[in-house]
Amino acid sequence: MQHFRSVWAMGGAVAAIIALAATAQTAEKPLPKVRIGVGTSVLNVGYPMLTLAASLGYWKEEGYDVELFPAGASLQAIQQMVGGNAEFAEVNASAIVQSNAKNDLPVRAVMGNGVIDWAVAVDADGPVKSVKDLKGKTLGVFSLATGGIAYLNSYLRANGLDARDLDMVPLGLGAPPVEALRSGKVQGLLYWASALASFENTGLKLRKLYGDDWRGYPDYSLSTMQGTIDKDPALVTGIARGMAKATVFALANPECARKLHWAHYPSTKPTGADEATLVKWDLNIQQAQLDSMADAFRLNGGKLWGNIDPAGFDRLVAFMLAAKQIDKTTSAKDMVIAIPDFFTKINAFDVKSVEASAKACKA
Repeated sequence: MQHFRSVWAMGGAVAAIIALAATAQTAEKPLPKVRIGVGTSVLNVGYPMLTLAASLGYWKEEGYDVELFPAGASLQAIQQMVGGNAEFAEVNASAIVQSNAKNDLPVRAVMGNGVIDWAVAVDADGPVKSVKDLKGKTLGVFSLATGGIAYLNSYLRANGLDARDLDMVPLGLGAPPVEALRSGKVQGLLYWASALASFENTGLKLRKLYGDDWRGYPDYSLSTMQGTIDKDPALVTGIARGMAKATVFALANPECARKLHWAHYPSTKPTGADEATLVKWDLNIQQAQLDSMADAFRLNGGKLWGNIDPAGFDRLVAFMLAAKQIDKTTSAKDMVIAIPDFFTKINAFDVKSVEASAKACKA
C-alpha cells in the first residue's frame, strides 16, 4: 500500500512539474505582433499618443507587441493597411473619407486624435495682417496636392477672394520653406501646426491666419479595416485604449513625454544647438500636437478620450464634397467604428493613476 502511495505522490509531483513548465511556456509565448503605419515621414516627438503607448508598455499590458513605422502620406499609410502590411493606420480624417467615398474601401475611423490645425503663417511684423492681404501674394506649401489647400480655398472664398488671386509654390519641409519666407520669395506658408512650430524653432516670428471653422473638423485619426474589427474587436479595443492612456499621460506632463521620447527614439532627437534649446524646440513641436489632441477631445464631447462624434465626420464630408475632393457623399455611420460602447470601453482605465504616473515621471 505504501508503494502505491509513493508512486501516486511521485506522479503528482511530475504532474505539478509539467503544469509549471506549461505555465512558463505560456508566460514566455510571444505577444501577437501588431503594426501601425503612421502618416508621416519621421516619428518625431509630435506623436505622443502612439510613441508613448509603446514606450510606457500600455500596449503590452493589453497583450500586444506593437510596431510603429512611418508610412509617408496618409494615403500611403492606408495603402499599407489595405495591402496587409499594417493592421492600423494613423491618418488624416480626409483620407478615411476619400477611401470610402472614392475607392469604396471599408476603412473605419477608430479614434479621434486631432483637429484640422493648418494655418497660413506670415511674418508677424510684415504687411499681411488678414486673409484679404494675401491677394497678389505667393504662398509656400508642402506640395501642390497637400490637403490644406482645400481649406485655404474655402477661406479665400469666404473673404471675397479666389485661388487665382495668389500663387503657390511647393517647398517641402525643413530649410526651404524657412528660407523662402525669410528671403521674401514667398509671403506666407500654408502648413500644419507641428510643421509651423518647427519653423518657429528656427527663429521665425509668425502670425497665423486660418478659418474660424477649421478646428471644428476632425483630422488625425486611428483607422483600421472593417475586416479587422469583425475578426478581432478585442484587438481594436486594446490598441485604442493604450493610445487613450498615452494621451492622458502626455497632456498631464509634456516634459516627461519629451524625455521618454528621446530615451526610446534617440535617433529623432534634434541637433544643431545646445541641450536647453533642443528641449525647447521639441516641446514646441509636441505642444502643437497636444493642443490639437485637446481640441479633438472638446470637439467630440469632452468626456471620452478618442471619442468620435459622427457629426464632425458628416461636416467634413460636406466640406470635401463642396471642395470637389470627393464626387459622392458617404455617411459617418458607415465610416466610424460600430462596436457597441466602444469609446466607453477604451476609456475603462484609471485616469488619475495615469496622471499620477506622469507627474512622478520615471523617465
